[in-house]
Amino acid sequence: MKQNTMSLPRTKGFKSKAATDIPPLLGKVILVTGGSTGLGRQSVIELAQRKPSLIWLTARSSERAKTAAEEIQRVVPDVPIKPLALDLASCRSVKTAAKTFCDSCDRLDILLLNAGTMSYTPGMTEDGYEVHFGTNYLGHALLTKLLLPTLLSTAQADPDSDVRIIFVSSAVHKQAPAGGIQFDNLKSKATNLDAMARYGQSKLAVILFAKELARQYPQVKIASVHPGAVKTPLSASVSSKNLLLRCLMIVGRLFMSSVEDGVKNQLWAATSGAVISGEYYEPIGVSGKAGKYVKDAVLANKLWEWTEKEIEGYRMRLVEAQ
Repeated sequence: MKQNTMSLPRTKGFKSKAATDIPPLLGKVILVTGGSTGLGRQSVIELAQRKPSLIWLTARSSERAKTAAEEIQRVVPDVPIKPLALDLASCRSVKTAAKTFCDSCDRLDILLLNAGTMSYTPGMTEDGYEVHFGTNYLGHALLTKLLLPTLLSTAQADPDSDVRIIFVSSAVHKQAPAGGIQFDNLKSKATNLDAMARYGQSKLAVILFAKELARQYPQVKIASVHPGAVKTPLSASVSSKNLLLRCLMIVGRLFMSSVEDGVKNQLWAATSGAVISGEYYEPIGVSGKAGKYVKDAVLANKLWEWTEKEIEGYRMRLVEAQ
């Protein structure tokens, strides 16, 4: 049987000077996951310079979020930076963070889903999912669904609001295992796969989810991005797990972009008028480079149904808690 596919147009890309190319963000509320280090932290700094009304900065612990927010606040004192504890490897933590946000804020213009994990050692999340899939994908999918009513109400209240959800994925999605996503192994350590395959399928899921979300909610502009090879704590953590990988990463880091350059693609996606909802972009603003499984509509539909089933209970418990 011929496989259903979704085509991706190709664009030539765009030059960017980061904050100098970001339009004014007056009145906007922004939430950035993984905002205490690396690309997330730099995103908060750059976006704050365009004077939104409020930025929520999340980190795995309240202490890390508070420390990062205070440090950034000293650099950009005119924009409130609000810390928020969010551990994406825990659906309970995601639910609590979403409730905290919704209880204190009725507007959300930009949701920048930047946080992620890359681990050489097999592991599982608090809820029993393969650690990459549970953290990089499912945690963000649950957070998105819980914040979606606020995003939609923001878009509805102001037709010119330009509400966006940006998922940070990776070109490593092309190293996902055969079939794209091994659903039977998602509630295990998936030791049959190497680290890049485990990481790759989580990042493939991010792209597929973003595309389907864009199709179902045209009121919001949604995109997924690859930041490029960037010198971040994430890349350094991988290199510390294995001698051969460490040697390769030491050499590779000589050719990696700085955080200041690496952040440009997600900033472009979060603010540029040229973004097409549902697209996957490589640096900077280049579409048409997604792997073959991104075009698989059957896989995308299976992932959506699997995700709805997995997060339904957490969504209901959040509603009841309110």
